[in-house]
Amino acid sequence: MGRRDYEDAPDAPAANSLVPAASVVVVDDDGRILLQRRRDNGMWALPGGAMHIGESLPECAVRETREETGFDVEIIGIVGTYTNPRHVFAYDDGEVRQEFSICFLARPVSGQLAVSEESTDVRWFDPAEVDGLPMVAGIRKRVTDWRDGNMPAAR
Repeated sequence: MGRRDYEDAPDAPAANSLVPAASVVVVDDDGRILLQRRRDNGMWALPGGAMHIGESLPECAVRETREETGFDVEIIGIVGTYTNPRHVFAYDDGEVRQEFSICFLARPVSGQLAVSEESTDVRWFDPAEVDGLPMVAGIRKRVTDWRDGNMPAAR
């Protein structure tokens, strides 16, 4: 299903749903960040997605990271909360979702790079490489927030 992001856009459609979601900045021992190239828009993004009934938001973050990248992770912090009512995601099926996401900080504990049905590529990047990647503004903000103050020391 295709998706289009609108942030502070006058032509954005009105939201008709609100779904709790998690995204994850995964940082390895070398300080690299894990990103996936999304199949629906071709942009690089953090792993993440919608919370399911019966799970906590941190459990959602761990599940989505495993499903989308092949890695099991340990949550070690929170990068930020993202709830801009002027940031919506319009899907092909008519859903227009208002942003409601907690971005977690995590470290990999096991696994290996693997693409999913939602991605075309999954890679580790040095933080300096990220600036040149195609990325929607909301994801770039999360990465910038992490780099500006939430970058953990290597373990």
